[in-house]
Amino acid sequence: MVALVKPCDMDSSVTVRPARGKEDLKAFLGLPFALYAGDPNWVAPLHLERLEHLDPKKNPYFRHAEVELFLALRGGRPVGRISAQLSRLRSERYRDGVGQFGFLEAEDDPAVFAALFDAAEAWLKQRGATAIQGPFSFSINDETGLLIEGFDTPPSVMMSHALPYYGPRLEETGFVKAKDIIAYDFIGQGGMPRALASAHDKAMADPDVVLRPLDKKQLMKELEIVVSIANDAWSGNWGFVPWTREEMTALANNLKMLVTGDYIAIAEYKGEPAAMAITLPNINDWIAGLNGRLLPFGWAKLAWQLFARPPRSVRMPLMGLRRKYHGTALGAVLGMAAIARVWSYHAGRGTRRGEASWILEDNMPMRRMIESFGGRPYKTYRIYEKLIG
Repeated sequence: MVALVKPCDMDSSVTVRPARGKEDLKAFLGLPFALYAGDPNWVAPLHLERLEHLDPKKNPYFRHAEVELFLALRGGRPVGRISAQLSRLRSERYRDGVGQFGFLEAEDDPAVFAALFDAAEAWLKQRGATAIQGPFSFSINDETGLLIEGFDTPPSVMMSHALPYYGPRLEETGFVKAKDIIAYDFIGQGGMPRALASAHDKAMADPDVVLRPLDKKQLMKELEIVVSIANDAWSGNWGFVPWTREEMTALANNLKMLVTGDYIAIAEYKGEPAAMAITLPNINDWIAGLNGRLLPFGWAKLAWQLFARPPRSVRMPLMGLRRKYHGTALGAVLGMAAIARVWSYHAGRGTRRGEASWILEDNMPMRRMIESFGGRPYKTYRIYEKLIG
């Protein structure tokens, strides 16, 4: 058990406590609604989905991590929230003493931010952490980074939004930049960009290359291929933590309703899956007016959007190329051909806008590839870090 955290010295009226029980969880999830009431670009997440994400019985992240949720209160009123988490998989991979925080939301008050981080850092320190990094809600495979540029447009699915004062408040408490990640926007004009078309044509002319959609009839087997490529492709990336089988199963359950096989492309070379690209419908376009609720009529509205027409926009959250092809001409063709296949599918249905996210700021080969087919960087998210104590 974690005792109540002492009030922050900066303002004795701010207290922080672990968020436990139904009422605390309700306050934890409800806080952003007040904070973003005047922000037209915030999209309320679906309440049921967030409940499942925070449920240790339903989110496989909890199989390898310890988590505590905290609420900051002033006069009994919630004014801030944060999570502190320590992943065993991440700790075993990096052995750097880093714990993480996420789900940060707070009123524009230095005392609230200081109190929240006092609580999160104390909890992590008790478990041996010597540094704190984030935000991650909960892992680098979930919502990652704090929005610092691009407040004037809504976030895409599984990407976060923030208020402009969050970054400065973090920096006031001693946080510094660890890494920036970029979201790219691209608007199609109906035809395939020249760079993609060229890669697609080269791939299709090679008898050793096969481009195909994901076979939903063999969903688990296909996702094993996708996860295998992803875990190999990104194994050298900053902060990478491999997907577990349980997380893959959860991904499969989420994809069943959202996508057809053509949302995902797999490029094979000489019979071996070598590259993949995954797209998702940007359901934020559909749920923006639901205020987080699916009842009483939200289910019907969402179902109609899912099945009656193609999405206005899509997001590409995952693209991977096996490492042995990195830096090769063949690898460039395979990667871009996979992207070209899903691009062609969506363009053929009338979808004209997409987001490719997120991309590490120093992943220049990927950034150049995206920019070659018209991608425009339009949002920047920052991962912060700080020594504890």
